[in-house]
Amino acid sequence: MANDGLSAGAAARRLGVAVTTLRTWHQRYGLGPSRHEPGHHRRYTVEDMVRLQVMQRLTAQGVAPAEAAAWARRTPESIPDISRPEGVVYPSPSTHSAPDDSASHLASFAGAVAPADSAEPVLRAAAAAARESILSLVESGALIPDAAPGDGRAGGGQTIALGPRADPAARGLARAAMRLDTPSMRYILESAVTHRGVISAWNNVMMPVLIGIGERYEATERFVEVEHLLSRSVTEALSAVPRPPRDLTPRILLAAADEEQHTLPLEALAAALAENGVPSRLLGARVPSRALLDAVDRTGPAVVVLWSQLPGTGDVTQLERLLSRPHPPLVVAAAGPGWPIADLPPTATPLSGLAEAVQVASAANA
Repeated sequence: MANDGLSAGAAARRLGVAVTTLRTWHQRYGLGPSRHEPGHHRRYTVEDMVRLQVMQRLTAQGVAPAEAAAWARRTPESIPDISRPEGVVYPSPSTHSAPDDSASHLASFAGAVAPADSAEPVLRAAAAAARESILSLVESGALIPDAAPGDGRAGGGQTIALGPRADPAARGLARAAMRLDTPSMRYILESAVTHRGVISAWNNVMMPVLIGIGERYEATERFVEVEHLLSRSVTEALSAVPRPPRDLTPRILLAAADEEQHTLPLEALAAALAENGVPSRLLGARVPSRALLDAVDRTGPAVVVLWSQLPGTGDVTQLERLLSRPHPPLVVAAAGPGWPIADLPPTATPLSGLAEAVQVASAANA
């Protein structure tokens, strides 16, 4: 970054947003570049970038743009321009827990000074501190807004209906998904998993948006690209959960029923088990019954969880074959809405949710 600041294009690339987004934030909310020299385009300074980071991360967390901009404009004026020869001051993470009069800033500023020729590390430090400050406030509940008018409404427009009581992070994820904003989706999902845990992140953030985009497709036959990118982002977030040590032998086998293509719930279960130190094997989508039986014979699992999303894949003979093995698994569980509960074999275990699946699988694995 040159000492005269960033151009609009360079600032947009740093943030991972479109230049038109920066122009909108400038025109509507006054979050534009502050450095200007006659005959030249305006440039974004370090302080401008911190404000834009605040705006970006709050909107990603579900805060309405106008409210996010108001918070961004409250960022202190104490970061000098990076071209000043005596150096610049960069922020450290805030410890405020509520946006009251004594804690109105999103970042507290320490007196650490860096030379003007090290603007690039300063920018990274400022951006990181802004993100940490926002996250601490969101997690404390200080920045969770009331439902915005119109949130969750069904009907037209490029929105995902979530309902007025939707989690703010789910609203932010839905907005990012409709924008095909992969960086924001990744940030929201990783934050939810890290700070809430897999089960809460799945139930309150991931699943409502996945259901919402599915309903949008059913109503419009559009937005397949949104569903694909969202699903991929969820997979990446769940895959990032640290797995148990390699010396622990997995005794839980997870698989989708024959011809069943939906696997995200199984990925969530694998991640939730891993979070609790329990290893598992995930075979993935469309596992033929013969292949599943072969896997069971070779690995001898204590638990088999078979997922069926759609009624067409919930053939109970798959469960009956597992249970009729000479040495059947201790638990054969039917998970998902595709299974006909009334027709399940008496010794099959129906699972109604992720938390129950984790509890049952972990107990049988012990």
